[in-house]
Amino acid sequence: MALTDEAIERIKEMIVSGELGPGDRLPKELDLAERLGLSRNSLREAVKALSLIHVLDVRQGDGTYVTSLQPEVLLDTVGFLLDFHRDDSVLHLLQVRRILEPAATAMAAQLMPDNDIAELAKLLDELEQTEDPAEMIRLDLEFHRRIAGGSGNPVLAALIESLSMPTKRARMWRRKTQEGAAVRTSEQHRAIHQALITRDVDAARSWAAIHVAGVEDWLRHSL
Repeated sequence: MALTDEAIERIKEMIVSGELGPGDRLPKELDLAERLGLSRNSLREAVKALSLIHVLDVRQGDGTYVTSLQPEVLLDTVGFLLDFHRDDSVLHLLQVRRILEPAATAMAAQLMPDNDIAELAKLLDELEQTEDPAEMIRLDLEFHRRIAGGSGNPVLAALIESLSMPTKRARMWRRKTQEGAAVRTSEQHRAIHQALITRDVDAARSWAAIHVAGVEDWLRHSL
């Protein structure tokens, strides 16, 4: 094992064991290196690597801290990596969304507060009225983000959000190039929303699956 990798593992063990918790400050570099039996250079590289994936937060002049370790913080790196996807991998990302999003929507039908569900109607009104492509993307992403958040599972919500951005271009091109796509998308959004209002778990799951599958099917034929 490379020395930097060993240093990463040792710091990870300290966090996993509970010796270091969210928000805790790491010991000074020299003290920690001596304690772990590592060179300062290896430790420095390990800290740099862990800060890149948001496990550690290096604050100049203050020290190095463990981050909140919240899923949305840690999974932000996944979204960054997915930004480098190739066009032919979007289909694979949509397939993963088709697995995750129906489950999250079904959970939201059970757990999402009534007032949060009511707020979705305003989003859909804005989405259907705007002709600005950038605003369409923003509102569409926000609609799905809120439903995923309504699942009550922050890990699931963070995963879905990380998958949403790389597939936004495919969704927008479908709206522009496939006849009737915008109308069908609007109808599906409304059907999902209605299923949430009535707390119909099965309908929520089914409409979410249909919604994602529509984009997936269009992209498969386009490729």
